[in-house]
Amino acid sequence: MSEVRVRKGQVVALRLFDLAYEIDLPRAQALWSERDQGATARSRLSATPPKAVSFGVPPLALDLGAVEVEVGGAARSAAASVRLYDFGIAALSLRFPAQDLDWATFARLANQVDMAIGPNAATPVWTALLTRLRGVIAEALERPSRGATQEDFLIASVETLDRPMDAAALLKEVDMVPLLSGEERPLSEGARRELLRQSFSYYPDDLAVLTWDRAFILEPRGDTDVAEVLEMANAQLLELRTYDEMLDEELPRMRRMVDQTRRETRLLASRRHGRLARDLHALVAEVTELAERVDNALQVTEDVHLARIYAAAIEMLRVPAVSAAVDRKLAIIRDTYTALHADASGARAEILELAIVVMIAFEIVMSFVRH
Repeated sequence: MSEVRVRKGQVVALRLFDLAYEIDLPRAQALWSERDQGATARSRLSATPPKAVSFGVPPLALDLGAVEVEVGGAARSAAASVRLYDFGIAALSLRFPAQDLDWATFARLANQVDMAIGPNAATPVWTALLTRLRGVIAEALERPSRGATQEDFLIASVETLDRPMDAAALLKEVDMVPLLSGEERPLSEGARRELLRQSFSYYPDDLAVLTWDRAFILEPRGDTDVAEVLEMANAQLLELRTYDEMLDEELPRMRRMVDQTRRETRLLASRRHGRLARDLHALVAEVTELAERVDNALQVTEDVHLARIYAAAIEMLRVPAVSAAVDRKLAIIRDTYTALHADASGARAEILELAIVVMIAFEIVMSFVRH
């Protein structure tokens, strides 16, 4: 039997950036339509009823047009777009069409795209797109980020093969491992099994295989729901990573400020403790609110298939581990806030008691003076 050929497919490179604390999506949509005049749309899952799976706040999709990228030593055209999430994340994507390619060439294209614009590539294409985006929607960004936290993900998807084939047959006919691993050398049997472990099918002819930084999707109906769910999982990971890194920087600063206040006089320390406690309380409230928005960004209720894929992606990307780290650091800050609040209250009570004693003593002295 001849080698399997991909009649219609694409390789999608994702690069996600933390743009701001929050993005005003209606304002961003208006700015984009007014200034850039590219296509805009509020996203929803294409093949899934809203009551089964839905976005908490539908992201905003913006068309960035076509760009040329050097891939495998040759210039290739890619369709550029971005989806903006209200919790501050921009998911840029470059889509490279794949038509009438044998399987080995299709896998090679995925690896070449990763080498050209993946996390280890020094390419200006992402920076140029991000600069253009920021320039247009800057007024819609609340508290723009200055950090450089990013996430990358690669999706190879197939819509049409050269012959009818279900998922089980495709897994037997082709070697998925080079595409999913990016490795040219053969892998051990254990590594091969691990790469293919997270495989999901709902109908006989669809397939989704997930790894921590790549995915393969076979979807003959052209639905994009699985790809959008994977993008959402990466967006949630990036936002939690951003706050985890912020808390890593905040904890040493908090300790230094606490140590400094303890060396001050009781009167000054009570004021500093109060201010620091208020700052920490505001930080805890902010991060807690943001974490809840991230957790509720995608509501999965009735679609069991997408729920399984989403849960697997969240686990594989270690979102629960990062979330737990954020919770631990928030707990430290909460405990510190409680202690500072108690110290400040105690210091104020001592000052009040001292003031009362001084007033009583003054009244006693004055009574002797008058008599």
